[in-house]
Amino acid sequence: MSPFTLGTMRAVNSQAQMEAVLRAALAAGINHLETAPAYGPAESFLATALSQLHQEGAAPAGGWLITSKLLPGGDLASGQRALGAILERLGVQQLTSLAIHGLNLEEHLSWALNGPGADLLQWAQAEGLVGQVGFSSHGSPGLIEAALGSGIFQFCSLHLHLFDQSRMPLARQALADGIGVMAISPADKGGRLYDPPAELIADCQPFEPLELAYRFLLDAGISTLTLGAAQPGDLAWARRLAPPRREPNQPNPATTEAAAADMAAAVAAAVESLAAAAAGRLGNERCGQCRACLPCPAEVPIPELLRLRNLAVGHGMETFASERYNLIGRAGHWWEGLNADACQRCGACLPRCPHGLAIPDLLADTHRRLAAAPRRRLWG
Repeated sequence: MSPFTLGTMRAVNSQAQMEAVLRAALAAGINHLETAPAYGPAESFLATALSQLHQEGAAPAGGWLITSKLLPGGDLASGQRALGAILERLGVQQLTSLAIHGLNLEEHLSWALNGPGADLLQWAQAEGLVGQVGFSSHGSPGLIEAALGSGIFQFCSLHLHLFDQSRMPLARQALADGIGVMAISPADKGGRLYDPPAELIADCQPFEPLELAYRFLLDAGISTLTLGAAQPGDLAWARRLAPPRREPNQPNPATTEAAAADMAAAVAAAVESLAAAAAGRLGNERCGQCRACLPCPAEVPIPELLRLRNLAVGHGMETFASERYNLIGRAGHWWEGLNADACQRCGACLPRCPHGLAIPDLLADTHRRLAAAPRRRLWG
């Protein structure tokens, strides 16, 4: 699988747009395509574009790897019909991978492990309709850990970002256990890094913010990073960071490995410098994301809210932080349900914080900084 995956959720304005993006992905060395019925006409557009490229003999070595997704819930028969519709729209007889789309709640996991979902996944593989099964999740670390430990799934798609490393231990364990790991939207949900503020640009030197985020995840061994391209130019970094094809006159492997080691050291130094810059701006108000403050009696997601404050104050990422903050309570089980205004100032979190943070005051400041008119989600 290529280091980058083409996510097809944004190239849905026209058939021509999808074909242009697919051609750019092929030129960038991408061989993995990720789609879903929830992405509007993406599957149908993708099928037509793939057919056109096939007629031209244009395909990656070994062919395309295609992942689509099914929402959790429903009985076996409805799941079978939904999978059949996916295959028909894509014009293929088998998916490389089938993911449960949004394994976010305990009932979703129960459905997948012990309910109709388990029967569906077993049937799909037994019939040769899918090569491997996995899941995407926006759920809690505990739920993701349980899913990974079930022995059912061969891959997972998680929010793994330079600016949110809370799930990296889960990813490392999955990789060690032979489970493939895809990072969800490291450019957009990872911080709108395609449109960075001035402070962040300075903090990431000598790298561009998006380059640093990509290199950080690739150096961590993450299997592939999704790139939801709306136009061919969105694939620029995939082209730049694609592994080079070694020709006979290129440097020997030892030289290449030394250069890679030097780059990895430079990335690690930049990540350390980035953290130091944020710490300097935040001072003694920096949340260390240890989660010791939980559980909150009012169920306020304290670490996530203060993470957004860290980004706004620490790196000037107010636009991104506000965008995420104002989705709270509007995205169902895909995102947090309560914002900082739900804090009842009970003080239960105060003695738990190892850094002595005035958490209720910081939550109130988070709400003042980030609350704004809500924005429409891309989907749903």
